[in-house]
Amino acid sequence: MRILTVVGNRPQFVKAAAVSRPLRARHDEVLVHTGQHHDDALSAVFFRELDLPTPDHELALGGGSNLAQTARMIEALEPLVEGIAPDAMLVYGDTNSTLAGALVAADRQVPLVHVEAGMRSFDRRMPEERNRVVTDHLSALLLVPTGTATRNLAAEGIAGDRVVDVGDVMTDVTLQVHPRARDRATAWLAERDLTPGGYVLVTTHRAGNVDTAERLGALVDLLRAVGTPERPVVLPLHPRTAARLDEHGLRGRLLGGTGAGEGDGAVRLLEPAGPLDFATLLVGADRVLTDSGGVQKEAYLAGVPCVTLRDTTEWTETVEVGWNALVDLDADAAVAALARPTPTGRPEIFGDGRAGERVVTAIEAALGG
Repeated sequence: MRILTVVGNRPQFVKAAAVSRPLRARHDEVLVHTGQHHDDALSAVFFRELDLPTPDHELALGGGSNLAQTARMIEALEPLVEGIAPDAMLVYGDTNSTLAGALVAADRQVPLVHVEAGMRSFDRRMPEERNRVVTDHLSALLLVPTGTATRNLAAEGIAGDRVVDVGDVMTDVTLQVHPRARDRATAWLAERDLTPGGYVLVTTHRAGNVDTAERLGALVDLLRAVGTPERPVVLPLHPRTAARLDEHGLRGRLLGGTGAGEGDGAVRLLEPAGPLDFATLLVGADRVLTDSGGVQKEAYLAGVPCVTLRDTTEWTETVEVGWNALVDLDADAAVAALARPTPTGRPEIFGDGRAGERVVTAIEAALGG
């Protein structure tokens, strides 16, 4: 079979790294990178470090509003699909790239395979939630990571052989990368004046948290409430967040100083991290604060308690077993959640590290490859 795979951002590169190798062992994959993340630290470095095949097509469509970006992706993907004539299109997760691929596949009558189907935050304010719902309802094959995802789909009338529980493909990559990260953590962190267990790792980039001055100001105040010079907040700064901090004049306030280069050490900014460096920061952290769905999972798999800067999550299992807490941008709630003791048990809720192989098997069974 010829499979056209569409990716565009960091979590999708990680997921594709688990699937592309077993897929290419038996089939012809054409990999399209939309360029949704066009910064090297968020794109090319992931292909290098995760040994992901070089994209066959790079569209360089980053930037702009969600609607404008999705429209450009649709326009670029349509002639590619016509020229490649794939037997199926494979998409991951919930990004603009995912939605664009789903809409083009539906219009061109190409069977759509959605990896990480069935996830729901039940918050339609989030573009990611809208993207995943539409994609699921257009898909010929829905590959879910958890039993919760299966139940979510059943509640929307999607069930039967179209839905297959393969486990979480991100687990496959995490189980490969985390041991390497632990081996290098002490020395790598020391070079950056950090110690294992001596900092809180933060990631934040969602539009709902960073695009308006009011929400971004609340986020800054929360991070200032959490970080101290003795246990700093360490923030690999996403380009979107960096741009909004500067646009709203909040960088100095975040750092506790009067200018972009000054501060009291309670909040430390780093460049965006590639997969191995980010995993090293994660396994060395005392706690994680994030608004990312993928980082919630990565923290759980690393055994690092997580506090989520949202009031909903698609990864409800992490909350139910006590490893994650939802605080939105409530600084007092964040401080309290970070002080909770580390849970004693960590059930295997995201699979066994062989989800990529099961994705390929499910595609073959469904599409006759």
